[in-house]
Amino acid sequence: MVAISSENCVMTTALNMQGVNLAYPRERTFITPSSSPFLSPSSSHLSALITLLHDADWSLHSGAQVALCGPSGCGKTSLLNMLAAIEKPTSGTICWDAAELCNMNARQQDAWRRHQLGLVFQQFHLFPYLSALENVLLPTRFIAITPSSAQRERAQMLLARVGVRAHADIALLSRGEQQRVAVARALLTVPRVVLADEPTASLDTDTAQIIAALLRELCREQGSTLIVATHDRDIASGFDAIYDMTHGKIMLRH
Repeated sequence: MVAISSENCVMTTALNMQGVNLAYPRERTFITPSSSPFLSPSSSHLSALITLLHDADWSLHSGAQVALCGPSGCGKTSLLNMLAAIEKPTSGTICWDAAELCNMNARQQDAWRRHQLGLVFQQFHLFPYLSALENVLLPTRFIAITPSSAQRERAQMLLARVGVRAHADIALLSRGEQQRVAVARALLTVPRVVLADEPTASLDTDTAQIIAALLRELCREQGSTLIVATHDRDIASGFDAIYDMTHGKIMLRH
C-alpha cells in the first residue's frame, strides 16, 4: 500500500461552536368550512417554528474522529451544512480555529471550503463521462484550469490507496468503488476538516465497514478532523466518540 504522509502538513483545526440556535419556519394550512353550502371553504396559513438546535455548544480537538447520530429529521444534515459554511445558524458562533464562519462573506466562505474542507455524501456526485482520476481532480478546477503535476500525483496516489484504477470508467464501477473515488476526491487538497453525511447508507454491510475504515485511516494519516453523520450503530462504534443530537443539543454518548 502507498502511505500518505502528513509530515509537511500542520493540522491545528479545532471546532468551537457556542450558543448555536437553528430554527426553520413551517407553514401549516388550515381549511375553514364555509357557512354557506354554495361557497368554497377558505384556507389560512399559520407559520410555526421547527427548532433543531437550541443554545447548543460543541467543541472538538484537532484530528478528532467522531460519529454524529440521531433520528431522521433531527437536523444532522443541517448541522453539517452549518459546519461547512453552507448554511447559517439562526444565532450563535461556529469557529474552526480562528475562522468564524458566520462572519465571513460569501467569497471568504468559498475560499475556506476550497482549501480547508472535504465533503463526502451519501450519493457520490461523480460524473459518469469522466474517469476516476478526472473525478478526483475536480476540486482543482475551482482553483486552476489545469491540475498541477503534484495534484495529479496525489490524486493517483489516493486512488491507489482506495484500490481503484486511475482510468477506470465510473459507469462500470460498483457503488462501493464509486464511494472510494468520492473519498479520494474529498481528501485531494489535504483538507483540515472532513464532513461525511451518511457516506455508507446506500452500501451493503461489508462494503460500508470497509469504506468507513478507509475514511478513518486516511483522515488519521493526514491529521484531518472527521465528522460522520450516520444511522448505523456498527459504523458509529468504530469512531473515537459518538455524539447524539437530541432535544436541540449535541450530547456525548457515554
